[in-house]
Amino acid sequence: MRLVIKIGTSTLTHATGRLNLRRFHALCETISDIKNAGHEVILVSSGAIAMGVGKLGLPARPDDVPTKQAAAAVGQCELMDAYDRSFGQYHHTVAQLLIAREDVAVPERRENFSNTLFRLLALRALPIINENDTVSTAEFGIGDNDTLAAIVAQSAQADLLILLSDIDGLFSADPHRDANAKRIPVVEAITDDIRKLAGGKGTPNGTGGMATKVHAAEICGCDMVIANGFHPSVLYDILEGKDVGTRFVREKK
Repeated sequence: MRLVIKIGTSTLTHATGRLNLRRFHALCETISDIKNAGHEVILVSSGAIAMGVGKLGLPARPDDVPTKQAAAAVGQCELMDAYDRSFGQYHHTVAQLLIAREDVAVPERRENFSNTLFRLLALRALPIINENDTVSTAEFGIGDNDTLAAIVAQSAQADLLILLSDIDGLFSADPHRDANAKRIPVVEAITDDIRKLAGGKGTPNGTGGMATKVHAAEICGCDMVIANGFHPSVLYDILEGKDVGTRFVREKK
């Protein structure tokens, strides 16, 4: 299978913005094992701004664009260095791709992006993708990594998109407010009722939420699973078809 795995900021880092080393290394080990089994993997990784916040000693995620971009510039270096060292232990070569909206919005540039992905996969490299937050803005950027991951899945003709976050999936109500909320294991079609279940913004260090994840399911062009990345072994469960998270089944045209 060709997998696109999006790893959210809350999965990668502590609330301080510093890397959650135990979980990070467990993720890299699990993904390496999945690659060893013959699957092709593309990562869409959040965390650059949050890690930059931690590295720079800022008290919180900044609100102004220049400081966000500065934090991303610092954090991206640290994030890719960590990936390179961790995956290198398992003899996997990583490749960094930082893209802007034009790289997926302009047909010729999107084709070039897809060709680069296909070539990296043919060379058995592990592409690690993020939006180029050092130059992107809310007005001119892709906006969130759930959407970016869906675009990547479509461009790479992926078989499955997995969104790892700090939530167990889509629920019948807000589980933080309603003790009777039930996880929805499978979504066969994205209806207005499903969209209404989506909440707002996620954690303070992140930019996504359930609404962006439901939107990602609409545009990714393949099945998609939302799952909690607290235990990286959930990736094995997903590939084995176990009842974890919420699977959005690709609608047949």
